[in-house]
Amino acid sequence: MYVVTKTYGANQGLSCVFRQWRATSHCRFLHGYALSIKLVWECEGEDLDDNGWVIDFGGLKNIKEFLCHMFDHTFVVAEDDPQLNLFKQMSEPWNHRALYAGDTTNIPQLVQLRVIPRVGCEGFARFIFDHISRGNVPSHERMNPKAQLVSVEVREHEGNSAIYKDPSAFTISPKIVGRLRRLIDDQIQQRERSRARTGI
Repeated sequence: MYVVTKTYGANQGLSCVFRQWRATSHCRFLHGYALSIKLVWECEGEDLDDNGWVIDFGGLKNIKEFLCHMFDHTFVVAEDDPQLNLFKQMSEPWNHRALYAGDTTNIPQLVQLRVIPRVGCEGFARFIFDHISRGNVPSHERMNPKAQLVSVEVREHEGNSAIYKDPSAFTISPKIVGRLRRLIDDQIQQRERSRARTGI
């Protein structure tokens, strides 16, 4: 089994604003971080590509573009946020003629709004994982089709991060499989010996 990682660090400009509207702490207020995002792929040894790689790091341009679209100077809101309509208004250019009669100057949008199921490190990690693993980000032709995205870690700063792991990607090590097979074989042999002695 081979495992490779690709990290888009906080220096990549993935700086976004969000709020945890359900929180009773200061996290309910608008706040932001320069996110760091780490993607992990796995594949079996015989499934390496023609270059002997799990994935071609040069083929991740579409993933980086997706991450920048979602998290580079954006305002990310949960789809069930009770203030979603207000935030949608902030994302549209508006004309303040009603406030200042005769002035027709348009005010540009205030935010680049992104609406996703959940916000925060956990929500971002799951959203990114689902979006990439379901093929919503076009794969580069150099991507190894046998490599599997197994986890996404989103870090808001050095102290806090969350990891979403693909539940189907959990594997049992070959050593454990071997031990289990030996135990099962031993039990079968004991049962057969017991049956031979008792004649059942």
